[in-house]
Amino acid sequence: MSEHILTRPGAHVAYSVEGSGPIVVSAHGLSVSRAATLAAGQSFAGLSALGHTVVGYDARGHGQSTGRVIPADYTWANLSGDMLALIDEVSPDAPVDAVGASMGCATILYSVVAAPERFRRLVLVIPPTAWETRAMIASGYELQAKLIEEQGVDAFLELAAGYPNPPAMPADLVMRPDVRDELLPTVFRGAALSDFPSPDEIAAIRQPVLILAWAGDPGHPVSTSEKLVALAPQAELHVAQSPADVARWVEVAGAFLS
Repeated sequence: MSEHILTRPGAHVAYSVEGSGPIVVSAHGLSVSRAATLAAGQSFAGLSALGHTVVGYDARGHGQSTGRVIPADYTWANLSGDMLALIDEVSPDAPVDAVGASMGCATILYSVVAAPERFRRLVLVIPPTAWETRAMIASGYELQAKLIEEQGVDAFLELAAGYPNPPAMPADLVMRPDVRDELLPTVFRGAALSDFPSPDEIAAIRQPVLILAWAGDPGHPVSTSEKLVALAPQAELHVAQSPADVARWVEVAGAFLS
């Protein structure tokens, strides 16, 4: 595996390249990182063992990437610019596959709407709240940002610990944010400003789409995945009910991308 840095306006984006074969760009969710998802058993880096070149990256402000204290930098629409620049860097002459979880899923959607010719197949993992379900979660991010500013990250972690994991996650799994403490409120405010592209834009997506959802998570409701399936012409949905189901996601995604 090789490590690299992509210089972007307002950020240095850290990324890695592993494996050989068709390129898959992998994007993680809000407040975590490549390292955090790997430690939690939720990484798609295992696609490198299934005949793919996996280009994984830390979104700006996350993990080993840098970022500014500007909420607009962390909106899903703005993050898509980083993804497209990364694709231009690693695959300037050919479309790529993409897999993204939650925030990473939204980043893919904005990217494919902006530059459909850069993508072959899409794997959308635990799509978050969107459209009519977005407002309540967005307001929650603003409250979390204020809590961190006023009482610190430990107060936020204590609050988060009171919410049970979805049934498809191990009950004792704790994922601490992999964002610098002073930047975390800004990252949350960027998420609060974000929503999916419009339904009409989603309906124009022509790439084959695999959606990997899990049940029992109000932040990533199955209803979002069901609406994506209804809108996107070539979408299929798998819903995980247990950690064992999630453990098979790399294999399912590998079969879809092959």
